[in-house]
Amino acid sequence: MPIKTHCGYVAIIGRPNAGKSTLFNCLVGQKISSISFKPQTTRHRIVGVRTEEDAQFIFVDTPGIHLGGSRLLNRVLNKNATNVLHDVDLIFWLIDRGHWTAEEDYIKKSLSNVECPVILIVNKIDKLARREELLQILAKLDEKYTFAEIIPISAMKQDNISDLVDTGKRYLPKSEFYYSDEYLTDRSKEFIAAETIREAAFVYLEKELPYATHVEIEKYEVDSERTNISATIWVEKQGQKAILIGKKGEMLKKLGSRARSTLQKQLGVKIHLDLWVKLHKDWQDNPQIVGKYEL
Repeated sequence: MPIKTHCGYVAIIGRPNAGKSTLFNCLVGQKISSISFKPQTTRHRIVGVRTEEDAQFIFVDTPGIHLGGSRLLNRVLNKNATNVLHDVDLIFWLIDRGHWTAEEDYIKKSLSNVECPVILIVNKIDKLARREELLQILAKLDEKYTFAEIIPISAMKQDNISDLVDTGKRYLPKSEFYYSDEYLTDRSKEFIAAETIREAAFVYLEKELPYATHVEIEKYEVDSERTNISATIWVEKQGQKAILIGKKGEMLKKLGSRARSTLQKQLGVKIHLDLWVKLHKDWQDNPQIVGKYEL
């Protein structure tokens, strides 16, 4: 029998804070990847699946391409993002309203040996004042690369997402589905809990401190009444630890309350969350820890 369905891997790539994780969660239909207004929140390659009647998208959310950092972690994240491009059937390249930077040039260079189609997605169009401005942006971007398509969207407001999905279907290979209709992600509940805690750190902590945090789930137990989670937040300096805990533990309580509330809404169960803050000097340059982020 001829195959009537389409299925394939789709990488979502772009520089930090272009809206990749917001788009990823929107396409999958559930919050899996952490979101923050601060750049380079995503550290892992996260797979999420969207299944329709005749098509299955396997989306890969990648770390944002960031050229400003020299730490081992930053170099590993950039490498992870570009390595994904050679293992997918389609690329969604997300750009923020046509703002072309050195990161976009880096991505363009990384695509030089990639054979799969590239769809450029111009995000945050809801923030443009005039339609004429969008037309000018699209015309300039069309000269930058041989894109299969250029599609304007607003991931936050979910504008034009259905058009993006319908267009993407045309570029997926004919194939049986790789996953069941109910499958959403390759990431565990422990992973989602750690990302939710780290996201809360990005909300409440200032400057570079959120980037110095690394969350590990020590316990994840489910009983008849609630889910019990214990997590350690690692930081690099004693001063960071003091700020994260706060006076009389107020900052840690605030962070934990937000993370617990978010998890309860996501998982639909009562959550008991214990947080601990510990010191691991210069963990962002420690191969043993950074190795956990490598593909």
